[in-house]
Amino acid sequence: MKIKKLTFIIFLTFLSGLFGAVQKTFTIHSESMNRNVPCLIVLPDEYDKVENQYAVIYLLHGYSGNYKNWSENSDLGNYADMYNMIIVCPDGGYNSWYLDSPMDLNSQYKTYVGKEVVHFIDQNYRTIAHRKSRAITGLSMGGHGALYLALEFPDIFGAAGSMSGVVDLKFTTKKYELGEKIGSFEQFPERWAEFSVISNVQKFKESGTQLIIDCGIDDVFIESNLALHKTLLDLNIPHLYIEKSGGHTWDYWVNRLDHHLIFFNQYFRKN
Repeated sequence: MKIKKLTFIIFLTFLSGLFGAVQKTFTIHSESMNRNVPCLIVLPDEYDKVENQYAVIYLLHGYSGNYKNWSENSDLGNYADMYNMIIVCPDGGYNSWYLDSPMDLNSQYKTYVGKEVVHFIDQNYRTIAHRKSRAITGLSMGGHGALYLALEFPDIFGAAGSMSGVVDLKFTTKKYELGEKIGSFEQFPERWAEFSVISNVQKFKESGTQLIIDCGIDDVFIESNLALHKTLLDLNIPHLYIEKSGGHTWDYWVNRLDHHLIFFNQYFRKN
């Protein structure tokens, strides 16, 4: 799909402190879904003072969430200033799973986030438009989405992470309305493998994507994350895997966000 230059409407701008990072909420027109979708961008304080180009972190929300979740639960402005990077929080819909749904033409979030949002950000902000200066991570559904989009677009994202990610979709065959997006497991079992991260990680071997994966030891998805870790080890794919105390909660994700950003910042500095 040829992507035309996207237009946007800023409908909210506010400052994270008088001289801190700037957060802007706007809409991006999605050609793949023929509608406007909200998005949040966080610019470091120096963005309007120094004519530099910046690395970008794409930060994905979870099931039933929205683009505001991360900013409501963590100080993204502080992180943007601390690491001098741009943070982008696209909206992934209530239950899109960041897939291009074969069942719902209004749910084409793989194309929207992986292509249209990235294109828009690169066209409208001073980014370093290269995979080595882009990373993507998220929580739960967004953890799946981050790894899945990194698998699908290895030329766009050079690093990816997952916090409490749903890395094996077969654990959700009767939950979270995923069947509405890809069809029932009984009718379309091949789709549940096609869209699952754990079934496709061999692609990371060729792409060399830098990976950080973590999950709380009390999380409902700990076993599938451990299985992903073992699969990556069997395939000799380098990655950082971490288990910490905690469950499927914002306390855990907010704590882990700092570690993901440190990991990505180190990756950016090397490149």
